[in-house]
Amino acid sequence: MMKPITLEGKIRKDTGSKNAKQLRNDGMIPCELYGGKENIHFSGPVLAFRDLIYTDKFRLVKLTVDGNTYDAFVKSVQFHPVTDRILHIDFQELQPGKIITTEIPIKLTGMAAGVRDGGSVIQKTRKLRVKTLPENLVEQFEVDITELEMGKSINISEVSFEGIEVLDLPATPIARIPVPRAAIVDEVEEVLEGEEGAEGAEGAEGGEGEKPAEGGEAKEGEKPAKEAAAE
Repeated sequence: MMKPITLEGKIRKDTGSKNAKQLRNDGMIPCELYGGKENIHFSGPVLAFRDLIYTDKFRLVKLTVDGNTYDAFVKSVQFHPVTDRILHIDFQELQPGKIITTEIPIKLTGMAAGVRDGGSVIQKTRKLRVKTLPENLVEQFEVDITELEMGKSINISEVSFEGIEVLDLPATPIARIPVPRAAIVDEVEEVLEGEEGAEGAEGAEGGEGEKPAEGGEAKEGEKPAKEAAAE
């Protein structure tokens, strides 16, 4: 199991909104731990949560509140809709042998074949929603895109992780390399040029061996047009 981040919190006896607002004004964040025998309301300084929240990795927490220590992880974070300031954090306690549901970030690895051909990788999914036991948790899922070609994508159905059940739809794309617009334009122009060349060739074939229609070929028993005119 990954190394946890150590946090210390102070128990909250008053859990009302007025107290929560005062805590935020004092540079503290109101929090709640649940999933154990009872829910625990506590608070901690804003700076203590920086490495836990602002990261591209899944983190475990060794949380100490009122002398008691708990293994936990961040279940959800509430941000201010305008300032993006952290308003509240929910933690879930880890219980041995108890399955949990959470989200784990994805890290793309390798130089994609499509990139070597001039394309750019677009990551469509940055986290996977999973169900697993605590001992199977990882900081990130590494997805190798070395074989990803231009115009192709890699979907969730194409990856798997030992001991972890992915809950997202299998057809969901993780990453793709679109064909550049310039390449599409060039391909269309080539097709159009090919069609024009084919039409020109057909016209040339149709004109070969034809004679001017000077009255046309005489039918049986009739005189050619020139002779008839002379008479």
